[in-house]
Amino acid sequence: MRIWLLTILALSTGSLCAQRSHFGSWNVITTRVTLSEKWGFYNELQLRSQSFYNDHFYHEVKGGVSYALNKNFVVLLGLGDYQTYSDGGNFVKPISAHETRLWQQLTMNHYLERIKFEHRYRIEQRWFTTGFRQRYRYRLNTAVPINNTKIGPKTFFLGSFNELFLTNKAPYFERNRFFVGGGYQISKHFTIQPGYVYQYDYRNNAGLGKHFFQLTLTIDVNADKSPNERIPGNLD
Repeated sequence: MRIWLLTILALSTGSLCAQRSHFGSWNVITTRVTLSEKWGFYNELQLRSQSFYNDHFYHEVKGGVSYALNKNFVVLLGLGDYQTYSDGGNFVKPISAHETRLWQQLTMNHYLERIKFEHRYRIEQRWFTTGFRQRYRYRLNTAVPINNTKIGPKTFFLGSFNELFLTNKAPYFERNRFFVGGGYQISKHFTIQPGYVYQYDYRNNAGLGKHFFQLTLTIDVNADKSPNERIPGNLD
């Protein structure tokens, strides 16, 4: 009887560890600087792991310059560096992918009562050691304030987005990324947003999905100069 109990316990523990290792972590620090009513700058750092705050395999650093056509239309030019490491530990070499990326972006906003919708269109030029790739992305982002009519200091909010990734080569549908979570804007300068991300990659008709716990810290500098109500969260 004891042997059976030990066997069941071992199998249950192994299964639980496997489930934990499948749930990764995704950490983001975004800094947005408003230069004027029209011009802005942002910088973002990301760190991802295959297991929950272990087996770190990816980091990126990027930035961009934005221009507000009006309060609902913003264009942006961005540049970033992305590194993906081999599986099996923290930053295991050799590096499996090193990417330099340039992109152009248009963001459009509209409201339904107190719900804000953000439509983001992006064209990416991606350089790897193995060659050049082109990618197209569309993200629908929503945010709903809970204890205020708009997201501002001392406001709790709910947020969600879904993003599609397309390429100019087969398979054209490359990826789908879904996020749902909550957040709290501590002050006009700091916002924290925890949530859940599910990312599904299509690779030669063999799909691969991954679950993440995401934690984002957004830092706003000179936010009073911007006429736009911006949805907190990462700008990836």
